[in-house]
Amino acid sequence: MKVFYSDRYTIPLPDGHKFPISKYRLIKDGLLNRGVLRHDELFECPLADVSTVKLAHDSAYVDAVLECRLDPKMVRKIGFPQTEALPLRSLATVGGALCAADEALETGISGNLAGGTHHAFYDSGEGFCVFNDFAVVIMNLLSQRKVKRVAIVDLDVHQGNGNAAMLAALDNVFVFSMHGANNYPFIKVPSTLDIDLPDNADDEMVLSLLYDNFKHILAFEPDIILYQHGSDMLKEDAFGRLSMSLSGLAQRDRFVMSESKQRGIPVSLGQGGGYAKPIEITVEAHIQTYSILKDVYEID
Repeated sequence: MKVFYSDRYTIPLPDGHKFPISKYRLIKDGLLNRGVLRHDELFECPLADVSTVKLAHDSAYVDAVLECRLDPKMVRKIGFPQTEALPLRSLATVGGALCAADEALETGISGNLAGGTHHAFYDSGEGFCVFNDFAVVIMNLLSQRKVKRVAIVDLDVHQGNGNAAMLAALDNVFVFSMHGANNYPFIKVPSTLDIDLPDNADDEMVLSLLYDNFKHILAFEPDIILYQHGSDMLKEDAFGRLSMSLSGLAQRDRFVMSESKQRGIPVSLGQGGGYAKPIEITVEAHIQTYSILKDVYEID
């Protein structure tokens, strides 16, 4: 199998910044050190071609990001400092998602050790999201006629408002988002199907709702599922407000991948959010996801 990563995912941030940027390196190292992934299964992703990014995003916005010309208000909404490292991180994140989707179509499964930047809109970014990697992937796959229908399964605790705004109106895209009702973003953009979770929703509630509603995704008969396996539904997450356990996340991931595999639907993973304290709990959740992947797809 092939999983995609780049050292560009990690960028310098000011001391005390609330985004745990170290998690990317820690997840990669943990996967390798524990033998969940072999070195020959981890691939450096290329930077996305700018013209491909512009399939989903406003050209002027993309140029402003790449040339570090975003206005201060937009920089504050995104939440990362405007440095020369930010455009490279953003292009690498999309590059990893594009590679993972292509690989999933070839072999049935792949993943990107970043991505799921579902708060980015057509002409703006917010919530630590600059370019919307899933939107770029979908527009690229559709433009190349590699697929006819795509589903997003977004199980990050925060609603994918950017995904909904950019994609939910398309007849050939199904956007499913299960998220905290009282969490960011506080103004939700309607997806194809939204499941609002109350504060402190536990494993039993989340899994029951997922099991009951996944049939709608399968009925859509997508040619590929882009799966955002955010770990921020964990009870230890600083921004989550839910009460899931690592065991609950394991059942969630196993269900999504098993149901998809059983029906021959390729799955491409995007990491999504994770802000646990300590951050090692987030790292453990994402390592667990890939361990389950190896088991479900019977990969040695």
